[in-house]
Amino acid sequence: MRLKTSAAFGLVLAGTLVVAACGGSSTPAAPGTTSSAATSAAAVSPAKTSGAMTSGAMTSGAMTSGAMTSGAMTSGAMTSGAMTSGAMTSGAMTSGAKTSGAMTSGAMTSGAKTSGAMTSGAMTSGSAMPSGGKISGKVGVILPDTKSSARWETQDKPVLQAAFKAAGVDAIVQNAQGDAGNMSTIADQMITQGVKVLAIVNLDNNSGAAIEATAKSKGVKTLDYDRLTLGGSAQAYISYDNEKVGELQGQGLATCLGSGDKNIVYLNGSPDDSNATAFAAGAHKILDPMKNYKVVAEQAVPKWDNQVGATLFEQMVTKTGGKIDGVLAANDGLGNAAISVLQKNNVKIPVTGQDATVQGLQNVLAGDQCMTVFKSANKEAGALAAAAIALLKGAKPATTSTVKDTKAGKDVPAVLLVPEAITKTNVKDVVTGGAATAAAICTAKYADACKANGVS
Repeated sequence: MRLKTSAAFGLVLAGTLVVAACGGSSTPAAPGTTSSAATSAAAVSPAKTSGAMTSGAMTSGAMTSGAMTSGAMTSGAMTSGAMTSGAMTSGAMTSGAKTSGAMTSGAMTSGAKTSGAMTSGAMTSGSAMPSGGKISGKVGVILPDTKSSARWETQDKPVLQAAFKAAGVDAIVQNAQGDAGNMSTIADQMITQGVKVLAIVNLDNNSGAAIEATAKSKGVKTLDYDRLTLGGSAQAYISYDNEKVGELQGQGLATCLGSGDKNIVYLNGSPDDSNATAFAAGAHKILDPMKNYKVVAEQAVPKWDNQVGATLFEQMVTKTGGKIDGVLAANDGLGNAAISVLQKNNVKIPVTGQDATVQGLQNVLAGDQCMTVFKSANKEAGALAAAAIALLKGAKPATTSTVKDTKAGKDVPAVLLVPEAITKTNVKDVVTGGAATAAAICTAKYADACKANGVS
């Protein structure tokens, strides 16, 4: 489809939330996986073409240049590993007392059983809480920011707090607000406050590794949450199979595009986030063999910044003369950035996403976004809580797989959960899973779409 080009237009994009974690993390591909995707460090000035739209205000130093060659991505898919669904101990945690099924937050009456999805902020554990042994010490969790994804504050933070509270563990959950120096300061403060286990979502590998090294020198054990810290020293890595996330995005885009020759572009995540590398590798694994799809532009978006993503997409539209048929966007925030540009041009084409944010789900229901990927924070937070509690008890966390730390040249024990592709027909799964409420999604503008797709 040819996008109409016009004068430069302003963009207003909602920022995404992130739970305090070290910088944009990237999970490396599974052992044996190689990635040939490249990003340009050079900033380029906005290209002007006759009659074509020019990009808006450029963010200094943030631009990456031109179309990227996609390169053949070889990948050994990460093993997801089946998570054991074990029983969670109740809030009071009387010795040996266990409740079956999903863990409920708040005052959980001993022996009361709940089933199905979480109730009032409670979370379903991705792995069994370790039994036996005395829990001693507190846990600190640092989330990365509030811009890269809304999930950190709206999903991860509350379920992490609920998980530790229900397990009777004193936990501090803070957000670094996208500042690596701030994350380091928060980590130092948590160590001073007596945390025995520190979990981070790194903002970048170097600052994350430095935080973990300092913690280790103080006798504090560390965990990587969602993003693997290359060169770090974490006892375990708790996340989703990130290459699988990219595969779901690639397959979702292909399904929406259908047959025929099509031009596609990639809006990848931050180049210093190993997760972003894995997402792109998975997507290329699916799409590259489909020779009817031509990659006409590919850009990595520094720090997952949605406004920069919008500007980069404007440049793609200008560069291709509007001849773009589909957008592989790495998350819902970047997907919405592309959608806002398309809407300015009165164009609708398939766009992917990730994180199953309220905004992303609304875009899916409206038909503006082809799909998103749901990574239940309940399961991920439950797995992190189980790992942290095991460390507090002096035990090794139960893991299901390993991932390769390519910088340190070692395998890191890991829990890799299985993501779920979300389209209009199963948006309700996100509600059932407790990551969003129907009330938040089904505002007046989306009420009819919610009703038609069973979201209530």
